[in-house]
Amino acid sequence: MIADIDGDFNDFLNVHTPSQVPILALRNMVLFPGVVTPVLIGRQTSKALVEKAERKGLIFGVVAQRDPEIDSPVLEDLYPVGVYAKVMKILSLPNGNVTAIIQGFGRFELYEITKTSPYLEGNVTPIAEVQPEKKDREFKTAIGDLRDMVNKYISMSDEIPDEANFAIKNISNDVMVLNFVCTNLPFNYKEKQALLEASSVKERLFMTMKLLNREINLQNLKAEIRNKTREDIDEQQRNYFLQQQIKNLQAEMGNGESPEKRELLRKARYKLWSLEMGRLFRKECDKLDNLNPQSPEYNVQLTYLQTLVNLPWGEYTEDDLDLKRAQKILDKEHYGMEKVKERILEYMAVLALRGDLKSPILCLYGPPGVGKTSLGKSIASAMKRKYVRVSLGGLHDEAEIRGHRRTYIGAMPGRIIKSIQKAGSSNPVFILDEIDKVTQNTHNGDPASAMLEVLDPEQNNAFHDNYLDVDYDLSKVLFIATANNLSTIPRPLLDRMEIIDVSGYITEEKIEIVKRHLIPRELENTGLNIPEIKPRFNKAAIEMIIERYTRESGVRQLEKQINKALRKIAFKLQIDKEMEYNKITPNELEDLLGKPPFYRDIYQGNDYAGVVTGLAWTSVGGEILFIETSLSKGKGSKLTLTGNLGDVMKESAILALEYVKAHAETLHIDYRIFDNWNIHIHVPEGATPKDGPSAGITIATSIASALTQRKVRKNTAMTGEITLRGKVLPVGGIKEKILAAKRAGITDIVMCQENEKDILEIPDIYLKGVNFHYVENVQDVWDFALTDEIVKAPLDFTIPEENDKKK
Repeated sequence: MIADIDGDFNDFLNVHTPSQVPILALRNMVLFPGVVTPVLIGRQTSKALVEKAERKGLIFGVVAQRDPEIDSPVLEDLYPVGVYAKVMKILSLPNGNVTAIIQGFGRFELYEITKTSPYLEGNVTPIAEVQPEKKDREFKTAIGDLRDMVNKYISMSDEIPDEANFAIKNISNDVMVLNFVCTNLPFNYKEKQALLEASSVKERLFMTMKLLNREINLQNLKAEIRNKTREDIDEQQRNYFLQQQIKNLQAEMGNGESPEKRELLRKARYKLWSLEMGRLFRKECDKLDNLNPQSPEYNVQLTYLQTLVNLPWGEYTEDDLDLKRAQKILDKEHYGMEKVKERILEYMAVLALRGDLKSPILCLYGPPGVGKTSLGKSIASAMKRKYVRVSLGGLHDEAEIRGHRRTYIGAMPGRIIKSIQKAGSSNPVFILDEIDKVTQNTHNGDPASAMLEVLDPEQNNAFHDNYLDVDYDLSKVLFIATANNLSTIPRPLLDRMEIIDVSGYITEEKIEIVKRHLIPRELENTGLNIPEIKPRFNKAAIEMIIERYTRESGVRQLEKQINKALRKIAFKLQIDKEMEYNKITPNELEDLLGKPPFYRDIYQGNDYAGVVTGLAWTSVGGEILFIETSLSKGKGSKLTLTGNLGDVMKESAILALEYVKAHAETLHIDYRIFDNWNIHIHVPEGATPKDGPSAGITIATSIASALTQRKVRKNTAMTGEITLRGKVLPVGGIKEKILAAKRAGITDIVMCQENEKDILEIPDIYLKGVNFHYVENVQDVWDFALTDEIVKAPLDFTIPEENDKKK
C-alpha cells in the first residue's frame, strides 16, 4: 500500500517532528517513508500506543527490533534509525487481535528511551532524506530499470500476486516507488533496515537493485531445478513402463523372477522362522517384481530383505554346561571376581536342570581396568557361545538402538540387531560396554530409555526394531553391561539389571594377576619370551611396581609399567648382547622405570600424644592416615581443622570434640582446659581431599590422647563412625583397609561390632597377623586404645589461680 501523493515528496516528509515521541517496536518488518502498511498489534503496550495515537492524532516513532523474540525491548534491542508515523485506521479482527493501518513519514535517529510504561517513549533526532537532483539522468535510468526488474520478479514469483504490477505502474513519484519496493519485496528485515539507513535515496536504490537481482537469480535457479525434476520423473516413468513390458515377456518365456529374488527365496527355505514371518517375507519379496531394478526403491527393498534373511531366526548355539570346565576356564583367564563367576555358574546350573531359561541381565559395576569387558569373552568361551560387544559410550541417537525407519534414505537396523546378525546366533554373550555413558534426552530421542525394552526379560522376547518392523526374540541373549558409575544410569534401567560389584584388586591379587597373565603377555609382546634371555620378576619387584609406580584399582597402568620395564630391557639387550637380566629385583626397577612417583605410609610409632592411626578406603585400595591433634594456649573454645577435609569429616571432628567435652570427667580432664587451650586437628597430605565419616573414632581418640597426654596403644589402627551419644557405627571398605594396615605393620585393628560379618567373608590368608577388636561405643575404644603411660615432656595444663578467679 502507498500513500496517495501527487505533489513533491519533500512536502510529504516535512511534517511536524517532535523531539520526544512514543515508540512502536516492530518485529520482522521495517516501515519506509511514504508507505502505508498494516501492522498486527500483539503486545498490550503497543495496543495502548496505537489506540491513543488514533484518538489524538499523535505522531509517533516506528523502529524495528534486532531480535523478534524479545517481548520487552530496551534501547539496545532496537535499531537506531526509524520513521515517524501516524495511525490511519484501526481494525478489530474476529479472533480479538488488532490491526493498525499506519503511514510512514520522515526518518529519525533514536538515541534515548525515556519511558517504558504504559508504552515506550524516546528522544529522537530527525534525519533528512538526501534526494537526487531532478535532472539526474543516472537516477532516472536506474529507477526505470528497477521497475522492469520488479515486473520480471513478480511474473516469476508464486508468492506475489500479479496485481502488484498494477500498483507499480500507478506510482508516479520515483522515490515512492523505491520505498514501496523496499517495503513489499521479500527481503529479510535486517536487509530492509540497512536500506532504510542508507545515506541517500540514490544509494538505497542501488542497494535495492542488488538485492532484487539476487532474488531474480534465485527464482531462475528454482525454475531450473523444477524442470530437471520433471524431466527425471518423466524418464523414470518411461523406464518403468519398459521394465514392465520386459517382465511380461520374461513371464511368458517362463523366466519372471530376478536373480536376487531367487537367491533370497533359496535362503529363506532354510530359515527357522514362524509361518507368519514366512508369509511376510514372501509378501515383501513380491514387491520386487513391481519395482524398476534401476530405481532407488528397488535397492532399498532388496537391502531390507537381505537383512531379514541374514538374521539367525531361531538359530542357537548349543551350550556347554560342564560346570567344572567352565570354572576352569574362568579361573584361568581371570583371577578373583568370585561373585561374577559364581553368578554365571549358577545360571549354567539352573539351565542344565531346566533345559530352557531366560537369560539374566547382568551389570558389572566397578572402576576402570579391572577386567569387566574381557570377562564377557571368557564367559562366552566357557559356555561355547558366540561373543559380540557394543560400545555405548557417547551414544546420543535413539535410532542407534532401535534402528531407522525405512522411509529415510540410508536407513539401517539398530546396533542390537546388527550385532545379532554379526554373531550368527540368537543366544550370544552380548557385552553392552560403558552403559553409564549413554547420552540422555537429546534432540535425537533418549537412547537410555530405548535400552529399557532391550534389557527387560519380560519384553525382549519381542524386541521391535524400527527398520525390521517385526518382532525379534532377544530373550536367550546373555546381556552383560559394564559401568564405572551407577549414578548416571537412569533408575528404571538400573532396576532391570542385576548389579554385581566388581571392586578393585588388592595388592595380593594384583601380584597373582601379574604372575599369571601380565608378565607372560608382555614377554610375548616385547619378544623376550625366549628361554635364554627371558627376564624374571621376583615378588618384591612386582610388589614395588604395584605400590610405588601405580595408583589404581585395576591393572591397566600396571600392565603399562611392566611393558615399559621389558621394553627397556629389550633395548639394553640389543645394545649390549652380553648383558643379562635373569632376575629383576627392586634394585633394578629404578633404572628401568625411573624414580617411583608414589609411596605408602608406614606406622610411625606412639611417642606423641594426639597422633592416632586411622584407616581409609580410596578408589585405588586402602590407605592408613594419621590424625594429629595439637593444643595451644589461647582463649579456648576454638577448633581448627586442616588437611583438605570434606564437610562430613569436619562434622565428625565436631562430634568427637563435643563427646570428649561431655565425658571429660571420665577421662579425668579438667574442664577448664577447654576455656584456656585451643584445639587444632590436622590430617597430613593436605593436597589430597579427604571425606567420609569413618574417621570418627580415630578423631575422638586423638583428641582424648592430646588432652590427657596418654600414649595410644602401639601398632594400633581404627575405623568407625560415631554418633553424638558415642555409639560406633559400621563402615565399608573393610577388606582394603585390613590389607593397608598389614602393609603398614599394624597388628591391632579397632572397628564396630557390626563389621564382624565383613571379616568373616574375607579369606584367612588376608587376616593372618592381625587382631580385631570389636567395639560398640567410644568408651570401649578408649579403654583399649589409650594406655596409662604418659608421653615424654607432657604439656602442663595447670590453670593459674587468677585466671580461675576471673572465670
